[in-house]
Amino acid sequence: MARQLWLLRHGEAEPHGTRPDPERHLTERGREQAANAGAALARLGLKPAAIFTSPKVRAHATATAAAQPLGVDVVLHAPLAAGFDAGEARKLLAAADDGGQVLVVGHEPDLSQVAYDLTGGRLDLKKGGVAAIRLDSLAGPGLLIVLLRPRELAAIAGK
Repeated sequence: MARQLWLLRHGEAEPHGTRPDPERHLTERGREQAANAGAALARLGLKPAAIFTSPKVRAHATATAAAQPLGVDVVLHAPLAAGFDAGEARKLLAAADDGGQVLVVGHEPDLSQVAYDLTGGRLDLKKGGVAAIRLDSLAGPGLLIVLLRPRELAAIAGK
C-alpha cells in the first residue's frame, strides 16, 4: 500500500533582520495560515502517523497550530531546519506503516526540492501552502497528488 508525504511550508513570518533567522515568529497572517492548514487537512481526512517540524520558531509554531485539529503530537526534526532532502523524507516515511501518512513542516527551497526529487515535478509552494506526494514504494518515484495554496486551504477550512 502507498505511503503519503505531506509537506507544509511554514506560514508568513516576521521580515528578515527582525531577529536572528531561527527565532523569527509568525505574523498574525502566518498564524491564521497555520490554523487554516490544520483545519483543512483535518477536513480532508488526513490522519498522519507523525508530524515532524523544523526547530525554527516559525515552523514549530506552524506545526503546533496545524497539529491541533489533527490530534497528533509534533516532533522536532533538526534536518528540517536546513538541508532536508528526499533521503530524509524516505527515512521518515519508512517509520510509518504501509498506507501511512507523514506531515513535515519546513522551509523553502528544501520542500520544493524534495517534491522535485521524488516526483520530477517543479512546484511553487507558497508560505502556508501544502503539497502531498504518494509513494507506492519507498525506493521508487512518487506522484504529486495535491498542491494547495493558503487561500484554498482557508476555503476548505471554511474561512
